[in-house]
Formats: sequence, C-alpha cells, structure tokens
Amino acid sequence: MKKSVSVSSECSLPPLEDEVDSVCSDELLGSQSRRWLADLLTGDMPAESGDVNTLGRDGLFVDHHFPVGELEMQSGVKWKRPKELCPSPQFIVNGASRLDICQGKLNDCWLLSAIASLAVNRPLLRKVVPLEQSFQDGYNGSFAFRFWQYGEWEEVRIDDFLPTQNNDLIYLRSPEKQEFWSSLLEKAYAKLKGGYRALDMGFPHEAMVDMTGGVAEVLNVASMPRDLPAFLGHLLAKGALINCANCQGPLEQRNELGIMFRHAYSLTAVEKVRTTRGTEDLVRILNPWGNTEWEGPWSDLKGPEWSTVSMEEQKRLERVCREDGEFWMSVSDFRQHFEVMEVCHLTEIVNEQGSSVLPWSYIMHHGNWVPSISAGGSPHGGWFWQNPQFSFVLSEVDSDPGSSQRTCSFVLALMQKHQRRRGINLAIALHVYPAHPKNTYLSSKDLSVLHPVLYSQQYSPRREVVLRGSLPPGRYVIIPSTAEPNQQGAFLLRVLTEHGNATTPAQKPSPQDISAITEPSFPHQAALPSLKSIRDLFMKHCSKGSCKPVHLHRLLTEAIQGGVLAGSEKSLALEHCKSLVVLMDSQGVAQLNWADFQSLWDKIKRWTDIFLVFDKNKTQRLEYQEVSPALKAAGIVVDDLVMQLVGLRYTEPDMTISYPGFLYLLMKLESMIHKFHAYDMVGAGTITISYRQWLHMTMYN
Repeated sequence: MKKSVSVSSECSLPPLEDEVDSVCSDELLGSQSRRWLADLLTGDMPAESGDVNTLGRDGLFVDHHFPVGELEMQSGVKWKRPKELCPSPQFIVNGASRLDICQGKLNDCWLLSAIASLAVNRPLLRKVVPLEQSFQDGYNGSFAFRFWQYGEWEEVRIDDFLPTQNNDLIYLRSPEKQEFWSSLLEKAYAKLKGGYRALDMGFPHEAMVDMTGGVAEVLNVASMPRDLPAFLGHLLAKGALINCANCQGPLEQRNELGIMFRHAYSLTAVEKVRTTRGTEDLVRILNPWGNTEWEGPWSDLKGPEWSTVSMEEQKRLERVCREDGEFWMSVSDFRQHFEVMEVCHLTEIVNEQGSSVLPWSYIMHHGNWVPSISAGGSPHGGWFWQNPQFSFVLSEVDSDPGSSQRTCSFVLALMQKHQRRRGINLAIALHVYPAHPKNTYLSSKDLSVLHPVLYSQQYSPRREVVLRGSLPPGRYVIIPSTAEPNQQGAFLLRVLTEHGNATTPAQKPSPQDISAITEPSFPHQAALPSLKSIRDLFMKHCSKGSCKPVHLHRLLTEAIQGGVLAGSEKSLALEHCKSLVVLMDSQGVAQLNWADFQSLWDKIKRWTDIFLVFDKNKTQRLEYQEVSPALKAAGIVVDDLVMQLVGLRYTEPDMTISYPGFLYLLMKLESMIHKFHAYDMVGAGTITISYRQWLHMTMYN
C-alpha cells in the first residue's frame, strides 16, 4: 500500500522521509558504486557541471555529476545497472506508451502524469527520448535525454545506475520488468532538477513545459466553457497535453468513487461514444500509478454502461478492461470530481505524417528589464511606458464554423528566466493595449488615456504567467512588466496564435536623452572578487570541493576584505554561514559543492548590487527605512507586520542591518517564499502541511 502524506494543494509535495544513515556500507553498494558515491559526497570530482567521460573498471560510463541525496542512501538501497536486475534488459519493449509508467516510492505523480501525456505524442517522445538507444548495440552504460530550458533544448546524459531495494527499483518502473526507458527518463530529469529529492515537489505543468517546450496554463474546471467536450477536443486537436487533479481532500486519499485527492492524472482523449441509448461524451483518464481507477459510471470493472456499447465501438476507443490505471468517465462526472486542469500547448510542429494535430503558430522573444531603462513597473506608477513593448498584429480569424464572431484566439506566456538561481522571484504580469493608429510604440501620453483590452488579474511570482484571450482582428501592443519599477531581470515572452498572426518588438523613439544612456554598472564589481578569484578562494578554503559553514565563513571573510565593503566581514557570524549553506544545500548534507556555491555566489552578487544602491550614506549598513525598498528591488514585497518582525529579529541595536545580515535576511525570505509557492499549487494563498513537515521545514533552515 502506498505511503500517503497530508500536505497542501500541491499534487506531490515533499514528504518527509524517515531519518536516514548518511554512510554507505560495503554491503549496500558494489565497489564501483561505492567509489562513485564516495567521490560525490567528498566533492573529490571535477568542479565543472559538464559531462565527465569517466569509465568504471568494467569500461562502462559512470556519471560523477548525478546529485545523490540521502533518500537514495538509506538502509538497504543498492545502486544497480539494469543488466544486474534482469538477464536481457531492453530500453523499450513493444513501443513506448502511456502504460509504461508505474509510480514508485517517490511522490512525483506530477512528473509521471507529464511523462504519460508525453508518451501519447510519439514525435514529442522521440524529441525527449532518443529511441535508438539500447542495452545491446553500442551500449556503454550511458543514456541521453533532452529537455527544454528557456528556449533551448539541452541534452542530459546519465549512467544507468538505478536505486533498488531487494533487487527491485524503488522509483518509477515499467510493468514490463525488462523495460527501462521510463526509469532512466525519471533519473535524467532528476539530474536536471538537482536529484531525486527535488522531484518530491513540483507542478505537472512545469514538467510538461520542460519536456515539450510548450506553454502551460492552469485552469479551473468549474469555470470552463459549458460545451466542455468541444473545448477539450479543440485543445487536443492542437496537440495539447492535459493533466487534471482534485485538490479538495487529504493527499492521495481516495474519495468514495476511487478518485485520489491532490494527485495528478493525465487526460488523454475525449470521445462521443455511440450507445444503444444514444451518444455519450466521455473522457479518457490515466492514473500514473498504473492502478487505482474510477469506480463510478463507465468504469472498467464496475460500469454496466459498457454493455450498451458495441464491441466494434469499444475497439475504436481502444478500451482495455483491466486495472491498469486508465479509465473512461462521463464529462459530467469529470466536472464533478476534478477541480484543476493543467494544459500544455505545444509550440513546435512535431506531427507524424498524416496526423490531424494542428499546433499553434509560435513566436518567441527574449528580453530584459533594466533599471532606469526598461524596468517601468506596474501601470499604477508613472514609468510603465518604459517597459519593453511588443507589436501584436491579429489578422487571421479563428476557423470555427460554430462561432458567429470574427475573433482571433491566442495564448501569451511570460517566463522569468533563471529566477531561482539568481535568488529573485519577481512578481510579473502581462497587459495588452490597442496600438497607436500610426506608431508601434505607446508613449507615456498614450498609456495615460488608454485602457488595456486584456491583462493578468494580478502580479504573480511564479516562473511563468499565462494569458489566454480572443480579440477582433487589429493591431495591439503587449507589455510585460514587474510589479515594482527598477527591478532587474530577464524574461522570455512566447506568443501562440493561429497561423498568419505575428508579433515583433516595438521600437522605442530615440531622443538624445535615451540614446545617451549606457548599460548600468554593477556595484558588486567594486566589492567582491571576480569569478576566477572566487573559484581560487573556493579551492583554497573548501576541503576536497566541499564547502561547509566554517569554510564559507573563511571564504566570505577573505572575499569581503578586498573591496569597498571591507570591514563588513566583522559582522559576519558563523550562524549566518550555517543558514546560507542549509538554504542552498541541494542534497541535504549541510555542505555545498561547486555548483551549489556558484548559485549562492550569483545571489550574493545580485544582493550586493542592491545593498550598495540602497546604502545611501555609505555606512555599510542599511537604515531600517531603507530595508523595505531594498527588498522590493530583490523582488520581495512584504507587509508592515513582516517588516516589524524584520526590525525585531534582523537588525542591530541601532535598527540597522549589516551587509552580512542583509544577505542572511534575503536568503531566509527567498527560501521560505519559494517553499510556500511549491506547496501552493493553484495559487490559493493557503497551504496545508503536516506536523512533521512543519518541523522539517523550520528546523533545517
């Protein structure tokens, strides 16, 4: 029976595993695996993040960069290659399908539902999973997969060591014991995200974006169009991948008809089914567990309604009458038993020949918000016109014969780039305005009298905000913005339309005062060492590439001494460094490898820029009244009560915050905000966590 944990509206959140032993004994691991894990834990490995062409004693590839955490080192876990688990392993058996996915002990149904949806679209599957790989011809112990990251497809190469107990895989597996493509795909995605532990928290739509390059939006089932079958059919005809969930009850507990709460399912088809009593609209749903199905009307094993459907019709539907996790249900029951639907719109033409799928036309724009140049904040301030603008031309109307209105449908997606690595979660939004009759750019005067025809309901700190709309043919302007002005960040704007419509960056007027503006300086360059110098300090202070709090204290002390913040190191406490380490630690071992330290250093550089800008009187301390605007510049907006707590907890007796204290405060706030949003799946603003989770979250912080 599967272990369940009571958490928030997230479909699969960090369950708190039992305490584990961080030491690998000889009886747990083979000699090669033991040496591999020892290298990872001691940091005795190359520091760069690229692939390492390392061969074990058997001549097979060993991936020294896979982040092994304590979840995979508990008692009884052995890392084995598939050839140690069965005599004749196969990468794929009889074609990869949505039924090749059975969830293991990891609570990552959010990822598995995305993989199941991916398996329905064979061209996309081939994009992510090169199917020519095998355990026979050319086998060298490594497998490669591809994932989409900020507009580019990146290859992730892994070895085929998989965690097992009693010779069985403990995570994702195929019902066919000789098949391993899905298990290896899960491991590759874990490497991309920072280890298997990182898969215990996530959103199905984010996984689908990473595996398709598509645009994902979260929809409330109750607010969907009345003609839901037509709406779903339109999405599927565009090649959309769809996940759904019921977020009302305890995590992965069943309701009276078998639907599990806070658990991600895949919706793979909608059909009008012919029965002896007429027609019925049905949807096909897949539980990635590979079992536990719907038990109401039209269920596989308890649905008498199937007796009214001819065998020929059942064959057309590819109905399988067994407990395999896949089932049909009526559209009305779907409305009643599912609350949230996540839709991933495809952006690439990857159709098989003869396919009826007609995806959106897709345009992608990279951009930046630069303080004092292109970071104007929200429409409520006086600088909104400074934000980047994009000319949006709609000319091709929807080909919907059932609609009497001539409108053009589209989907806009604004993604903030690398915000986690940079320590910034900007609140972002989209606004669409009618264009000026003659110009492609809207001036401050234009925006003072115009009203948006479509806009995000609120600014959101999520990685991506999506705006769906339908407007009459015409010219419009898209403006992406942050909630506060002068916030620095990079973004990716993606526009999905019917073929024939287009967007282009709008060109600002070029008066002399604008053309004279140069790129902004970065104050941290006068306060902190260069990346090469900090790498040397890392090698000097961090034993065998492993940075513990005491090492970080020595490193930062020396780094600060050489710049304009010299003297601030006297305020740097070991307790600050302990918090910086555990809040950046991706493996739960209270130490940082070089990759983790690089992420921390990126944050420190950005936060140092902010500190130096807001330290108006150059005292190397922020006055209490300077703290709130400094937090806003970092993308963190808090209320007066939180600011009062900041004053009580993080300031010195004179109500100032030192430079090290500011770094500590930002790291604490950024980490706690990120954890909250990871639990708050649908943006409800509230979460539910267990007593044990609460202790884990607050104690290791």
